[in-house]
Amino acid sequence: MTVWLRQVEDQSGQKPNIEWKPFVLAQANNKEAEGWKAWDQPPGKNNRGILALIAGMAAMRQGEAVFSDFHLGLVKARHEDRKDLTDLTVILSTAKGAGLDVGLLQEDMKNPKIIQEIADSHMTATQRFGVFGVPTFVGNGGSTFFLKMFKPSPDESVELYEDITRLMLRWFNVGEIKRPQPPWPAVLTD
Repeated sequence: MTVWLRQVEDQSGQKPNIEWKPFVLAQANNKEAEGWKAWDQPPGKNNRGILALIAGMAAMRQGEAVFSDFHLGLVKARHEDRKDLTDLTVILSTAKGAGLDVGLLQEDMKNPKIIQEIADSHMTATQRFGVFGVPTFVGNGGSTFFLKMFKPSPDESVELYEDITRLMLRWFNVGEIKRPQPPWPAVLTD
């Protein structure tokens, strides 16, 4: 999703109006006892993503441009390079590559307010907007939609972004659009 939105920006010359908010997949998908909270656990294999969320929130404090590059770098590290985002060295290397002040990032990552911001964001997402996964878009007026897709080509990026956001953020009566599976993506032939 992040790569697609960067393509939209590159192709259109305009940055999509996105305000990134943390959502804790480890919490949403947990199989732990009732009352277990991912943000209260140490980062690690059983709490994937929390370290990257903490680092992302700390990176936001250094400005939107470096956060955007850092976020994209983390997505590529995880999904393209298959790096482990529970490894602090991967996080810090990505931060350095994005132009962040790594010392300041590490200091900000220790701030307990960040964990509270993550918890609050997650609880708002689930309780107010019904979020269950990422990416979920929330529009003005509270219209939400979850989007599962493969990255489009750069030539398709802008039109797809405009069409999908226009459809899902305008038409509140559209509850779900889903392609039957498997296989997905289907290869259509005549």
